Amino acid sequence: MEERFYREQEMARLPAFLPAATYNLAHTLLARAGQCLFVPIRSLQYMAVLDAEEFIFVDSQNKAWIELAWQHFRPQVRSSLDEPVPFEVVHYLPQAAETMKRLPGEFQKALLLLADRQKPDAPATILELQAKAGPGDKPS
Repeated sequence: MEERFYREQEMARLPAFLPAATYNLAHTLLARAGQCLFVPIRSLQYMAVLDAEEFIFVDSQNKAWIELAWQHFRPQVRSSLDEPVPFEVVHYLPQAAETMKRLPGEFQKALLLLADRQKPDAPATILELQAKAGPGDKPS
C-alpha cells in the first residue's frame, strides 16, 4: 500500500527540542517497523508518519496535506541519551502553530500506547552462541 502526502509552501521554520524519551521511543518503534511508521494520535484526530528523515503530521479532515513536519533532528549534539534532541518544526498550514501547542505531549502518549500494544506475548529466550574456530585453530 502506498500513501501520498502533499505540502504547501513553508510558512515558518522554528527551532525546538524533543524530549529524549519521545525521540528514543519514536526511533525504537520506527526501527521495528522498517522504513515507515504510522502513529495515530486519536486525541487530536491526527496521524503522524515517521521515517528516517522527518516526522510529518496530517489532520484527519485533510488527510493528504501535511500541516507540519519535524525535521533535521540532531541527536549527535547530545552528551547523553536522556538529553532533549534539537530539531526544526516546519509549518505548512496556518493552524500549525496552534496544533504544536498540544502535539508534543499527545504524540508521546500515542507512542506509548503503540509501544504497549507491540509488546511481545512470549518470554524472551537466550541463545547460546558457539565461537567459530579461526584459521589455524584446533577444534576443541
